[in-house]
Amino acid sequence: MAARQAYVQVIQGPRIAALSYNPRHALLATRRGRILASDGTVLAQTAKGERQYPYGASLAQTVGYVSIRYGTSGLEDAYDAALTPADTTGDVSAQIAEIVEAFTGQSATARGADVVTTIVPAVQNALYSRLALHPRAGGVVLDPRTGAVLALGSVPSFDPNALATEFQSLLHDPRSPLLNRAIDGLYPPGSTFKIFTASAALDSGSVTMQSTFYDPGYFTIGNFTLHDNEFEATGTQDLTGAFSLSSNVDFGQIALKMGTQTFYKYIDRWGIGKSVDFQIPSNTDRVPPEDSIVPGELAQMGFGQGALLMTPLRMALLAATIANGGSEPRPFLVRQVVRQGAPSGSYGASELANPISADTAANVKKMMIAVVQHGTGTPAQLPGVTVAGKTGTATNPFGAAHSWFVCFAPAENPRVVVAIVVENAGYGAEVAAPIAREVLRTALKSIP
Repeated sequence: MAARQAYVQVIQGPRIAALSYNPRHALLATRRGRILASDGTVLAQTAKGERQYPYGASLAQTVGYVSIRYGTSGLEDAYDAALTPADTTGDVSAQIAEIVEAFTGQSATARGADVVTTIVPAVQNALYSRLALHPRAGGVVLDPRTGAVLALGSVPSFDPNALATEFQSLLHDPRSPLLNRAIDGLYPPGSTFKIFTASAALDSGSVTMQSTFYDPGYFTIGNFTLHDNEFEATGTQDLTGAFSLSSNVDFGQIALKMGTQTFYKYIDRWGIGKSVDFQIPSNTDRVPPEDSIVPGELAQMGFGQGALLMTPLRMALLAATIANGGSEPRPFLVRQVVRQGAPSGSYGASELANPISADTAANVKKMMIAVVQHGTGTPAQLPGVTVAGKTGTATNPFGAAHSWFVCFAPAENPRVVVAIVVENAGYGAEVAAPIAREVLRTALKSIP
């Protein structure tokens, strides 16, 4: 028994201590470090012997929780090793310190480190307050220059301060309030995915800005016929016209002109369908296997339908790549870990991928500007600011279409990217675009 106890304490101790369901994390929360916004605003702290979350539902899924009974989630889980005091690491000296503390009442160890995030409170408030007007929605705001995540919103949400009494009902709630829709929600991207299709087609030389397309309102591929929304017809348009008026017929033809091999080459170059290197776990996009694709499926993927499923985070990264001149930034949520007043880890700008040329990105940016100036995205216009965006109305088999809008501003020197999805809300222009506009308005005042 003595040998077994020594094995568990000394050899297995660190692994057991690291488990998210280890209740000692919560039992020692009195010395757990804080989670802070970019300006030092407290997002999570321990006070009066309890873990407190001042932002409540606004950041519940992102900040997460720490519970004796239910373990940890979100940043509380991903940065548990930093936040947790040293006496939960499982080493012998830490256990001796714990015994000393029990007998003397004096803390023998320092508290856990503080985790400083990139969240900007004003932007977070603007995002969440507008998403919360709808039953189910998610959104991401980031700085395309660095990849810093300025806000993450998901509704419905929950109050992490009341987790102990509400967890079981949250777990069985059919609306899935524990799900972080901003990074884990998977949706057909609809016409926002035309950002990808246009980029890949231009970059591969499959089309040019002067290419013309004819949309009579339908397009037949074998025994399958696709249509525009509400059976609209955009007639003859160049690429900018097809993009700004969001012609499904034209983009189905563009995808077929590229061919499956080229289409999937750019899927791979962009990292779509691969896990995003992010500081908290996020869902992976769903892309059908290349060898399963038939012409009708490829045409649908060209305008973001078929079997494609994307997260708002991924769509924000697509827009950020255009805003950033073809360089896809690596997103990050934690800027710094501070231990006993001194930085012990810092994170900053880096590149995730470089899927398209600067010329391609510049041309797609022009088309995204046209969307907001005189296309389907006019509700996203901001006085005195050039906004570049793309609407999406994504049909799905479980109800009304999802409303999407992806944008960045100011287009001449982008500082803010916004991606919004509102479930079962209809046209992207009518629901998601106005939300993005107001979030942009706040973010541009908050970010230098």
